[in-house]
Amino acid sequence: MGVVPAAAMAGDSLSVRAAMMRESLQKSQTITDNVVSILGSFDHRLSALETAMRPTQIRTHSIRKAHENIDKTLKAAEVILAQFDLSRQAEAKILRGPHEDLESYLEAIDQLRSNIRFFSSNKGFKSSDGVLTQANSLLSKAISKLEDEFKQLLKSYSKPVEPERLFDCLPNSLRPSSGSPGNQGDSNGKNPSSNNHHEHHNNNLESAVYTPPTLIPPRVLPLLHDLAQQMFQAGHQQQLLIIYRDTRSSVLEESLHKLGVEKLSKEDVQKMQWEILEAKIGNWIHYMRIAVKLLFAGERKVCDQMFETFDSLGDQCFAEVTRSSVLVLLSFGEAIANSKRSPEKLFVLLDMYEIMRELHSEIETIFVGKACAEIRESASSLTKRLAQTAKKTFGDFEEAVERDATKTAVSDGTVHPLTSYVINYVKFLFDYQSTLKQLFKEFENGDEGGSQLASVTMQIMQALQTNLDGKSKQYRDPALTHLFLMNNIHYMVRSVRRSEAKDLLGDDWVQRHRRIVQQHANQYKRNGWGKILQCLTIQGLSSSGGSSVAGDGGNSSGVSRAIVKDRFKTFNMQFEELHQKQSQWTVPDTELRESLRLAVAEVLLPAYRSFIKRYGPLVENGKNPQKYIRYTAEDLERMLGEFFEGKSVNEPKR
Repeated sequence: MGVVPAAAMAGDSLSVRAAMMRESLQKSQTITDNVVSILGSFDHRLSALETAMRPTQIRTHSIRKAHENIDKTLKAAEVILAQFDLSRQAEAKILRGPHEDLESYLEAIDQLRSNIRFFSSNKGFKSSDGVLTQANSLLSKAISKLEDEFKQLLKSYSKPVEPERLFDCLPNSLRPSSGSPGNQGDSNGKNPSSNNHHEHHNNNLESAVYTPPTLIPPRVLPLLHDLAQQMFQAGHQQQLLIIYRDTRSSVLEESLHKLGVEKLSKEDVQKMQWEILEAKIGNWIHYMRIAVKLLFAGERKVCDQMFETFDSLGDQCFAEVTRSSVLVLLSFGEAIANSKRSPEKLFVLLDMYEIMRELHSEIETIFVGKACAEIRESASSLTKRLAQTAKKTFGDFEEAVERDATKTAVSDGTVHPLTSYVINYVKFLFDYQSTLKQLFKEFENGDEGGSQLASVTMQIMQALQTNLDGKSKQYRDPALTHLFLMNNIHYMVRSVRRSEAKDLLGDDWVQRHRRIVQQHANQYKRNGWGKILQCLTIQGLSSSGGSSVAGDGGNSSGVSRAIVKDRFKTFNMQFEELHQKQSQWTVPDTELRESLRLAVAEVLLPAYRSFIKRYGPLVENGKNPQKYIRYTAEDLERMLGEFFEGKSVNEPKR
């Protein structure tokens, strides 16, 4: 037997293994086929099961959705029923009215509005239209009752303010000294004969405190605000405005009436006597302060609190409430500004101009907003009109002074009423310096007003002198003419030196006019005493016929006794005439009077003493010497002391 090769043995082994693997693969394929067959059977059965279960699933889902819809419907029904319940509660409160419990009444209105909003947004509800109609009708009735309540409540707490209560709100310096509304501090209208103006007083007023009165109790205002808000939300703005205007405006007018404010037409003002009108102007100034700083300010505070967050309704209500009262006050000012101009009106015009300027910023603040524009413009227009009239009146004054033709008798040569009037007028101008400078500044481009005031003052003083020169010509006696001018110009100089006018007119003006006073004094002496002094001179005493007297001490050699006697008689007669006449003349200034007497005495007495000493013996040695030498020098000096006293007044000689 032969040996099997190794390679053959290896090939057999591989064949065996391959056969085994083929068998295994066949078994695996069979198993796979069986598994696929089984799985296919399961899938078929599951599909059949799912098909069988689908109707059940559909019914279950429908039942679940039905339950959800039922829950939603029940909840919606509950909400609607709750709204109906709230509506019934609100209706019950509204039907009871606002008197018992106003706060609950307002809550009920809010609830009713909420119900209306609910049903308006749920139109799908079958009965919503009917519910809305009923709810809106009830709301309308509720608002109507609310209007009545607002009107009644506002009226109950709106009372006129008594004058005494208003006076207590003023600074002490402006409170009246008596119960009369017109008697107040320093605010009356001014004229050249009244007391000093309140320039310093105005400065004090800048820091003065005004406390507007409480017009409606603070506890009531929130309630009124809530009522007004309900009316506003209901679209009843017009009704709200009418109720508020009619109630508050009548109360404001009554407050001003109690204070003393009158409704005066332009014709009424024109017919009034100046004294009465001047007093009313002083009161008007006082009323303007009280009206703006207290009453109008108080009304604005009430409006702001009551109509807070109401857009511009508060401004409109305030304008409606105050319009008629403002018109009454401003129309009086307009009547004065448009009335016939006269010098005495200047100072009251300036007072009125001052108060309008003082109140300007407050008027702009209180009467804010578009609704109050007309009132602001009216106040501004009055201020400008007063300034224009005052400026024209000031300009008229200079011309009036120069042309003054009053026939007032000043037979004693004293200070003429025109002079004292004009000087007082000028002095008053300086109490209004700041006002006048402001006034001139408004009308003069680039001029601060001071130079213009100085120029006008100078022109007024010159106009006065021109007029006095004309008036001095009424005297037939030249001495009295110069005495009159001396008195009047001296009065001007003295008054200027003692007032603020000196700062404006200057030292040069004062010195120049002092020299004019002295010139008139000298002219008075020359004209008044020149003739009598001629009696005491040596000229003309020599005898033309040679019948002179000699041997009388050598001092009267060649002098005629008859001529000397005649000189004494003439002197006596002239002096007595001068004494009788000039003791009726007046030099009102004590210092000037004594100075003038001394000036006359310094000329007259030495001449008289010298004449008596030299020629007296000629008369004394003859018969009845007392017939010629009636007075000693001491007698003359005593009698000179009676000159210029104005002991009696005769009609002026023309």
